[in-house]
Amino acid sequence: MKSYLSLVKFSHTIFALPFALVGFFIATLQTHITLDWSKLGLVLLCMIFARSAAMAFNRYLDRDIDLKNPRTAVREIPAGVISPNAALFFVIGNCLAFIATTYFINPLCLWLSPIALLIVLFYSYTKRFTSLCHFVLGLGLSLAPIGAYLAAGGDFDLIPMLYSASVLLWVSGFDIIYALQDEDFDRSLNLHSIPVLMGTKKALQLSTFLHIICAILIFTASYFLYSSYPHFNFLLWIGTFVFIGLLFYQHTLVKEDDLQKVNLAFFTTNGIASVLLGGMIILDLFV
Repeated sequence: MKSYLSLVKFSHTIFALPFALVGFFIATLQTHITLDWSKLGLVLLCMIFARSAAMAFNRYLDRDIDLKNPRTAVREIPAGVISPNAALFFVIGNCLAFIATTYFINPLCLWLSPIALLIVLFYSYTKRFTSLCHFVLGLGLSLAPIGAYLAAGGDFDLIPMLYSASVLLWVSGFDIIYALQDEDFDRSLNLHSIPVLMGTKKALQLSTFLHIICAILIFTASYFLYSSYPHFNFLLWIGTFVFIGLLFYQHTLVKEDDLQKVNLAFFTTNGIASVLLGGMIILDLFV
């Protein structure tokens, strides 16, 4: 179990999960929707199954590449801890579990489930032919808030879409930072990424630009929440401004000539930002 949790980097679920919870609870503000805790449990299971399938498939598909990279050679498949076939069966099992879980949520989620899986699995191929791979990853995680919103019974609405767009730009931006570690390695194998395409300096500039737009969208979503529903007060704004502050703080950690703090910027800062924003919004809703 420990090996499989490590294979899918289960701790990284912290990025999208708070946004999924935000999407779910925002939907319950609509008058025709009641809070259903069992459905919330199903949404959490969907998050786990979809992300586990996506990460395990990425590790399966990249096993030969990971073996050649000193940074990733210790991962479970190239290190021989988990066999490729076992990882593939794990992917298939999680995909089937995801679709089965959506059946118990509502028909719309069931019909959309193959599309969601296609997006999150397709990401693993993208660095082989396009530098836009970071945006495909962002698109996959951006499904969390709108997907949870629809699972709760909500209709397509501006606020969850704003949060989804924010997640797309947020994830794309910090994944560009993360990819700086492998710029030379990726170039040597003709793999694609924004750092390979643009170089370190311009890649960091693009990441900053994406996070500026993300900050604007997060602020806009919070404004619409605040103005549309009487449930929200100062906690919403604390979470919003802390998230935006941490969004830009990570860019002070990574420099063109100093990538030692990439992991701090990638995981710690973004993980804290996501949890605080989601936690403050949900706490404000209930308080």
